[in-house]
Amino acid sequence: MLKTKEKMVRQGDKQIPLLVERGEDGFYVVECPILRGCYTQGKTIDEALSNIREVINLLVEEKENKEILKRYKPLELSLHTIKV
Repeated sequence: MLKTKEKMVRQGDKQIPLLVERGEDGFYVVECPILRGCYTQGKTIDEALSNIREVINLLVEEKENKEILKRYKPLELSLHTIKV
């Protein structure tokens, strides 16, 4: 079973969403759903969040991701889960 948490990370003055899941192996996988290819993992949440900051800092140098962040202005953000 995966446990899911949602976090927000600041990039400059902008907050961006992160999805954090704890896998059965105990590692935390973190993904930024608005940036293509933006994910990492860590043994702890703190390690995973530190790792995702590094990934984000690298990815925001790319032109496409700069444009995504420039246009990203959510009015509301929520996370929902369903059983299937």
